[in-house]
Amino acid sequence: MTPSRREFLETAGAASVATAAAGTVRQTVAQLAEGAGVRSVATDVLDIGYEEHGPPDGTAVVLLHGFPYDVRSFDGVVAPLAETGHRVLVPYLRGFGTTRFRDDSAPRMAEQAAIAQDVIDFADALGIERFATAGFDWGNRAACIASILEPARIIGQVAIGGYSVQNTVTQGNPMPARIASRFWYMWYFNTDRGAAALEADRHDIVRYLWDTWSPQWRYTDEAYARSAPSFDNRDFVEVVVHSYRHRLLNAPGEERFVDVERRLAARPPVTVPAIVLHPGASGLGGTPSPDPSGDQARFTNLAARRIVDGAGHDLPAHRPDAVAGALLELLG
Repeated sequence: MTPSRREFLETAGAASVATAAAGTVRQTVAQLAEGAGVRSVATDVLDIGYEEHGPPDGTAVVLLHGFPYDVRSFDGVVAPLAETGHRVLVPYLRGFGTTRFRDDSAPRMAEQAAIAQDVIDFADALGIERFATAGFDWGNRAACIASILEPARIIGQVAIGGYSVQNTVTQGNPMPARIASRFWYMWYFNTDRGAAALEADRHDIVRYLWDTWSPQWRYTDEAYARSAPSFDNRDFVEVVVHSYRHRLLNAPGEERFVDVERRLAARPPVTVPAIVLHPGASGLGGTPSPDPSGDQARFTNLAARRIVDGAGHDLPAHRPDAVAGALLELLG
């Protein structure tokens, strides 16, 4: 069995960990590339690009990446699930990779309700009635909302980062400066200059976020190059800018989601079986609290809550064992 990141940290030091983990991921990516290409399925709004692994009749597990990442974050999670008979689906979110809007004239919106609906539509298009989810960042938000809107369909959820549903209806209280500073990119994208900077050199911004959000993890140029084409999606900039402007009440959302966003503004709990994983070394979220009461209140069927050592914001890439293990625990 490959040693976990915690075991490596105890014996080899951070530099050795990064080198060894990078080699493991390279091997996993090569193996995955041999067995699965990118597929596409049509929903009413999107042609969703995705990768699929494992037997087609296995229990479905949908792995959801966040911003600014892509499906490669889950490369290390796939094999343990597929090898135990699960059907593993890893879609590109709207604006990323090979996912495309079907209507060229449609506005490129990406509010939280839309991304969650994409997950439900994705399952519908593949004829999947019930499925488990794991996600982080945007993907975790989509998974939380899918669990709230369609609880009977969600077998279980691994919520990486905890509860992340937002109130996009009423203006929130100002953040303390030390917290607000972590979200500089969000404020930046709410300006014309920030949107222009993302358009001019998206890779400069994305790579900087990768490095600063996972300060104990060293991303190689090779690792970034595997994901970089996903950010060249023609809709990437518009989708990202709309997402961050909508959440700050600086851009309208889709009319079809008005009632959903009002419901989500109350931040209803997630009632499906859930395991919460918090990265122990995130440069975005800071040090997670050891107090579980917040997660217990938001996840009323909480099976476990864990702080994952050695993981930055991109937790599935850094500790795939923790994500795969949590999913297998929920799936029995």
